[in-house]
Amino acid sequence: METKEKDYTGFVMNGFVALLLSVVMLAVAVLLFASGVNGIVGAIVVLFLWVMHMIGFTMQEPNEARVMVFFGKYKGTCRRTGFFWVNPFLDKKKVSLRARNLNPEPIKVNDLTGNPIMIGLVLVWRLKDTYKALFEIDSQTMAGNSTGATAVAGRMRAFENFVRVQSDAALRQVAGRYAYDETDVAEDQLTLRSDADEINMQLVEQLNERLSMAGIEVVEARINYLAYAPEIAAIMLKRQQASAIIMAREKIVDGAVSMVKLALDKLSAEQVVDLDEEKKAAMVSNLLVVLCADEPAQPVINSGTLNH
Repeated sequence: METKEKDYTGFVMNGFVALLLSVVMLAVAVLLFASGVNGIVGAIVVLFLWVMHMIGFTMQEPNEARVMVFFGKYKGTCRRTGFFWVNPFLDKKKVSLRARNLNPEPIKVNDLTGNPIMIGLVLVWRLKDTYKALFEIDSQTMAGNSTGATAVAGRMRAFENFVRVQSDAALRQVAGRYAYDETDVAEDQLTLRSDADEINMQLVEQLNERLSMAGIEVVEARINYLAYAPEIAAIMLKRQQASAIIMAREKIVDGAVSMVKLALDKLSAEQVVDLDEEKKAAMVSNLLVVLCADEPAQPVINSGTLNH
């Protein structure tokens, strides 16, 4: 989207030079008053000009900007810092360009598989285009008719509310594309739990697309809270525990089979004992029971012989 923002190119005077000029004007007004009745009219005119002159003073810190509006017409954005003087008839709308954090409460959404989950994000944002921020969205009406520092705070609250609403919508859209974890999807599919970096990148892209109309840029956004909704959390915890138990059992069985094979191979290679197929089957059964059991094995001493 093209921007209409432009730099302010109107007359700008050094603030200290303008301040010296205001002192001279005030001194002239005093001298005219002192000159008698004939100088009163001139003194009143000079005082009026002095008052108008004082309105033109502006002081601006780094990462601040003033949008210059002359009787409803946008004249440009002034980003210069320091103390200076401009046309007093300009409406100088101050905005902050500094980075800001937003950490809203987690929201409930349905993931790709339909499971209700709680998800939250934290993002860093800042104003990038002052024209869009002030004139493309209704930030000035939301900020009210206050002036000075109160007006600036009101505008920034309006921008924050806009970011809050759009971030909620973007988070719902991104979260609905993916499953909570890899339990219900194919191995190559992205999930909210295991592919956080990729999800965060998509979240930033989605937010910047939504907020570009307001001249707002998202510097960073990432998911900072992810959990099943309370109504299914207990059930999903049991499912996760069951899956973990199954995976653990698979590893135990794989290890037990390897150990049994190793034992049989060593007994045969070193000719410790000669086992027929029946004895091998019995030995394999006993070893698997010992290696795969949850409880410690109780040894039984066989005092007989291996031969019938």
